Amino acid sequence: MLLTLASFALAAELRADHPSSYTVQKGDTLWDISARFLSKPWLWPEIWQANPQVKNPHRIYPGDVLSLVYVNGQPRVTAGPEPQIRTGESVDTVPLSQIEPWLKELTVVQDPKSFPYVVGIEEDRLLSSAGMVVYVRGMQGAQAGQLVQVARPMSLYTMAKVKGRPMGGISPLDFRADRMHSHWSYDDSPWEAHGEKLGNEMMLHSIGEVLRNQGGVTVVLLREEGRDVHVGNRILPAEDRPYCNCFIPHPAASIPDGAQILAVPDGLRFAGPRSVVALSVGSRDGADNGTVYSIWHHGALRPDIVAHRQPFAQQGDKLQMPDDFIGHVMVFRTFERVSYGLIMDGIRPARTNDLLKNPDATQ
Repeated sequence: MLLTLASFALAAELRADHPSSYTVQKGDTLWDISARFLSKPWLWPEIWQANPQVKNPHRIYPGDVLSLVYVNGQPRVTAGPEPQIRTGESVDTVPLSQIEPWLKELTVVQDPKSFPYVVGIEEDRLLSSAGMVVYVRGMQGAQAGQLVQVARPMSLYTMAKVKGRPMGGISPLDFRADRMHSHWSYDDSPWEAHGEKLGNEMMLHSIGEVLRNQGGVTVVLLREEGRDVHVGNRILPAEDRPYCNCFIPHPAASIPDGAQILAVPDGLRFAGPRSVVALSVGSRDGADNGTVYSIWHHGALRPDIVAHRQPFAQQGDKLQMPDDFIGHVMVFRTFERVSYGLIMDGIRPARTNDLLKNPDATQ
């Protein structure tokens, strides 16, 4: 009986205008194809799972013909005979070009000050390039030939309660990895004093090779042309981080209270479909690559100006408006307390501090 109910429930999620078959096109993504058949694209695994003809949706190529059939009453997507000649690359979950910089060039650490740092550049030059050396402090025990990453502290992500409501914040960092202009005040900001530090975003600037240690200073040769290296840049271990754009969309298992969009790249406040955003959820919250959330804007608190003429009376009679649905976001890179997500669809722009809810949420 439960299987029958699940079958009916899944069948109900099929789009009313779903095609009976679809030929995969160049540039298609797994989400795009799912959205042609399902009103909830993150349910895609349900219609291909245990299907011997579509064992791996990431082995779907342009030219493949996908057909929707029913097996024991359950909708299933089947693939036609494989073409003898494959053209192009297999289908990705999302366009790799849109997320690659966040996979290769950015990382999040808890304490950037715990890493060694650049104290000088060859001949005190202002600009660096491959083949130049930089001088690093704090790399005791580094071995000649060791590869390292040179990264710049970018931003501090925080969460705090403002007027009783969880509110995420982002603070730019200076070359010392301090909050920008923090030395101007005698006390910490509300984020520092009462909030939680979620992580510090670091941007990779170059790859270096250790040449030698001498008098507490490590000489590092810059091996790659990247962004300019500056005094204060931190030295991170070089990691061979192979990444795969082959994760499967799935609903969030759980969502912490106040989970929200922390930031939009380039200091912007709004983001649309196929934009990357930083989220206040990480592996400790059950988020992993492929986790899908719905995005909601806080409902406004509006005075009733119809029932009251006097401004004071209006302010004393306010109604909480329902939250507004915005769209969906899918995680593609996860850290302990922060993750990066790609906005998959939306009916209006998402913005910083918009809420994250279950993808099936209706309010």
